[in-house]
Amino acid sequence: MVAYGAEQRVRVPAVRAHWRRQTFVHWHFPREAVQALLPRELVVDEYDGVAWVGLTPFVMADVRPAGVPAGVPGLPSFAETNLRTYVRREDGRDGIWFLSIDVACPLMLAARAVGAPYTLGALRVTTDGDTVSYAGSRGSGKVSYRLCVRPGDPVQPSERDVWLTSRWRAYTRRLGRLWQTPVEHEPWPLTGAAVDVLEETLTAAAGLPAPLDEPLVHFSPGVEHVRLGPSRPLLT
Repeated sequence: MVAYGAEQRVRVPAVRAHWRRQTFVHWHFPREAVQALLPRELVVDEYDGVAWVGLTPFVMADVRPAGVPAGVPGLPSFAETNLRTYVRREDGRDGIWFLSIDVACPLMLAARAVGAPYTLGALRVTTDGDTVSYAGSRGSGKVSYRLCVRPGDPVQPSERDVWLTSRWRAYTRRLGRLWQTPVEHEPWPLTGAAVDVLEETLTAAAGLPAPLDEPLVHFSPGVEHVRLGPSRPLLT
C-alpha cells in the first residue's frame, strides 16, 4: 500500500475549503517543452522518464478564512480549473507549477499578488446521472474546454497515481521571487473514469505541443478538509 498523506501540517491556514467533484486528466509531454515554461528556479519533476501535465477541473466549496466554520450561509462555492505540471527546486522539494488557473469567482483574482495565474472565465460543473460534465471559456471563447466523464469503481492508488495527485505545495513567481503556498488535506479518494468528451485548447494556449499519448484519467468525489497556508517568498 502506498502512503499518500500530507507531508506537513498547515497549523495556521490562511484559507479553508472543500474541493469537490475533481477530475484529473494527465498527459505525457516532452520534458524540454515543459521546462521552457518554467522559471529558472524550478526543474521538471519526471515520472517514468517523462514530464506530466494535468488538467484538473473541480468545485471550490465553502471557501472561508481560518476560524470560520463550514456551512455558514453565504460562503462562496465556484468552479475552478487548473492546468498544472510537477516541479522540483534545487533543494529537492517538489510541488505544483500552474500553467493557468481559470476561475468563476472574481475574489480569487487577489491571488495574482503572489503570482498565481488566475483568469476569470465562464465555468460550470454539472452532474447528470452517472456523468460529470465540466465546461469553461475565457474572454472571446478562443480558449475553452469541455470534459464529460463517467466515474468508475474506487481504486487503490498506485505509486504513479499518488505522485500525480498528492502534492503538498504550490510554487508561483512574483516580483522576481519564487513563492511557496503549503497545502494540507486528507488523501484523495480516487476512482477510474471513462471519458465521453474531451475538447480543450488550454494546453495549446499555455504554449505546449500535442501530448505524447492518450490521457490517464481519475475522478474524486473530493476532499473536505483543505487547509491552504499563507504564501511566502523563498530565499534564492
